Amino acid sequence: MLYYSAVFLVIAVIAALFGFGGIAAGAAEIAKVLFYIFIVIFIVSLIFGVLRR
Repeated sequence: MLYYSAVFLVIAVIAALFGFGGIAAGAAEIAKVLFYIFIVIFIVSLIFGVLRR
């Protein structure tokens, strides 16, 4: 999921360089959402890993 976040971030940067503001904003928003989902899943799995020991 972090991979998809990075891909959408790269798409947003490339679209911004070419002047496609709407596409860049949409791709950046998707990248942010995927990144936050990744962080939440990481923290939850980290907590469960600590509790299992």
